[in-house]
Amino acid sequence: MVHVIWIAMFLIGIVTAMFNGRMEQVTDALFSGAESAVTLCFGLISVMVFWLGMMNIARRSGMLDAFTRILRPVAVRLFPEVPPEHPAMGYILSNITANMMGLGNAATPMGIKAVKELKQLNGGKDEASRSMVTLMALNTASLTLIPTTVIAIRMNHGSEAPAEIVGTTILATACSTLAAIFIDRYFYYRSMRKRKGY
Repeated sequence: MVHVIWIAMFLIGIVTAMFNGRMEQVTDALFSGAESAVTLCFGLISVMVFWLGMMNIARRSGMLDAFTRILRPVAVRLFPEVPPEHPAMGYILSNITANMMGLGNAATPMGIKAVKELKQLNGGKDEASRSMVTLMALNTASLTLIPTTVIAIRMNHGSEAPAEIVGTTILATACSTLAAIFIDRYFYYRSMRKRKGY
């Protein structure tokens, strides 16, 4: 559905520009936008490669395993329907860890795999299970310790101190994560009370 909306917006913009005599401005915007996108992508690639390399070093040295062991008790409480040793739990922990390191692109495939495993646990139903909803809430709020993508964008645009946002990012994402957990639990306990009839 989203792609239909984007195509419609693009076509409406082109038609409007044709009738207003602004096709030259549209062409200039298309080429300058494409050039900016390529420049931005190259800047992001360098930072992503660095942090993915750091994640790989952390994984091979055992630091990532230690980090996931620290997170596992919290994840088990947040996802009581998922057996602790189930593959879904591993994907959930990998998704949370990648998000905490600001690696959204690395977190996405783990999140997709986690949802596929959670769907199997849910009996293959198309409706979202409680664990899926919790994962989406955490994935969207995503506590971020190192906002690598934002730092890369700030570096590309000539920021004098691209990493100065780390403190405020941690504070903001900690608040959003706590809010997501509280709201998720509120609706969960509310639905449980309705099922029990009080």
